[in-house]
Parts: sequence; structure tokens; C-alpha cells
Amino acid sequence: MALETPHKIQAATGNGGPTGSSPTPSRRRPRRQRGRLWVKVVVALLLIVEIYPLVWMFLTSLKSNSDYLNNSTWSLPTHWEWGNYSEAWTTGHIGLYIQNSLLAVLPALALMLLLGTAAGFALQIMVWKGRSLTLLIFLTGMMVPAQMILLPLFTIYFRTGLSGTLWPLILTYNGTGLPLTVFMMATYYKTVPQELFEAATIDGAGILRAFWTISIPMVRNAILTVGLVQFFFIWNDLLIALTFTNSQDLRTIQVGLLNFTGDFGATQYGPLFAAICLNVFGTLLIYLFLNQKVMKGLTSGAVKG
Repeated sequence: MALETPHKIQAATGNGGPTGSSPTPSRRRPRRQRGRLWVKVVVALLLIVEIYPLVWMFLTSLKSNSDYLNNSTWSLPTHWEWGNYSEAWTTGHIGLYIQNSLLAVLPALALMLLLGTAAGFALQIMVWKGRSLTLLIFLTGMMVPAQMILLPLFTIYFRTGLSGTLWPLILTYNGTGLPLTVFMMATYYKTVPQELFEAATIDGAGILRAFWTISIPMVRNAILTVGLVQFFFIWNDLLIALTFTNSQDLRTIQVGLLNFTGDFGATQYGPLFAAICLNVFGTLLIYLFLNQKVMKGLTSGAVKG
């Protein structure tokens, strides 16, 4: 039996010959480079769209009123007014408004996550009659506009003596955000293996122990994700905060930004944009930090079977 020569093998396979069907590496490289170039162009355009408004807002916060009104909107500041930030913090009371926002948002968020996680556990892990109807009732709560419940809630808070405090904000934020939280947590509990809870029940664990020691560590990624989404919903609220805050000492950051407009419509644009920068860049840092935590948490702690 005669051995095939390398030239015959190369001609049979079509590699390297003039009649070969597969493209050579030299032909593939320009296509890959063109594809990577388009990706880089698109990413650069997205970065410009996202970053340029932030840069413009920061530069505007360093302008004086005359500079903002007389010069072009896209021009650089004639004089860099760094005092706009101190004026926004002291005269504009931004520090007080941020404190009120934290005192209203954090308790409402903690209560919302606790009740939403417990409700999701009860609706998906526990077996009881009527849980599908209960989940449907929670879903209908997402369809109720917030504008419809403001007047009845205002009357209730006034008659119960809660007006003049931050409790109306805490309770309203919790009630409006709870349906979405329950829905998202119930959906996430569907991915949790039921065998873990069955094994815990066989070992003698009760409902509370299964909830705290088994389910909470497994859904901590979902809790962090839902908490991040709800935090920005509540923090950026203006309608509810404007309705239930009847004094300047209780105003949140979004309502406090209205103070930079005078009685006759005169606006201090430099301190106003400085206050907006403090609000936006602060929440942006929180988002970047928590987003990394969420991404790391989603890739770790998976159940291996």
C-alpha cells in the first residue's frame, strides 16, 4: 500500500490550494477588523451621548447668572464660580433635603424588601389555597395610578395626625412599591430548587427557619437588584413628596430643588445646577458601586447539582 504524499493530502483536503473553499486567515482578518471598528464607533457614540450631558451640567454649575443668560449655552464658564456649590449647600439647604430623603427612602425601602421577600416566599414556596388569587391581587396593585390615591391618603394622614412628619412618605412609598417587589421576588423564587426546602422540612426546619436561613441567602442577589431599582424610583419621586411635605423642614431633595426659583420666577441657575450635580453624581456613584455588587453576586453562589 503506497503512502500518500503531503501534496496529495493537501490537494484532497483543499487547504492551501487554489481551489480551497475555506477562506484564508489573511481574508478573515479584515472582516474581523471592520466588525470591531463598527463596534468601537457605536460604543464611542453611546459614551458621548451619556457623558456629554453630565459634562455640560457640571460646566453650567460653575457659571454665574449673567454668564448663563448672556453667553451661549454651550460655552465654557467665563469665571469658574466654585462658590455655587457652597451656596447650594448652605443657602439652598441641600444637606437638609438629602437628609430628609434618606430618612424617608431607607426605612421605606427596608420595609418594602422585607415584606416583598416574605410575600414572594409565601406565594411560591408555601403551598396553600388561594395563593394564585393573592398573587393576582398584588399584580392589580401595579395598575393603580398613584394620582388616584393621593387625595384619600392625604385625608387619612391628616385625620390620624401623621401630617407634618415623614411617615406619610414612608408608608406611601412602601405601598406603591410593594406590588412590583412582590411580583419580582415571586418570579425569582421560581428558580430556587424546591428540593432544598423539602430536605429542610424533613430535617425538622420550620417555616421561619427555612425563610431566614435557606431562602434569604439564596435570593440575596434578587433582593439587592430589586432594592437598587426601587431606590431610584423612590429617590427620584416628586409627586408624592410634594403632596405630603407641608413644611420646608420636611422637603426631600427633588422638592427642595424648587426652592431655587424665586417668588417672581427668578432662578439662580448656578446654585441650581450645582444642587442637581450633587444629586445626580451622588446617586450615580451609588449605582456604579451597587451595580458591580449585583453583577458579582449573580455570577457567584449558584446551586450546583
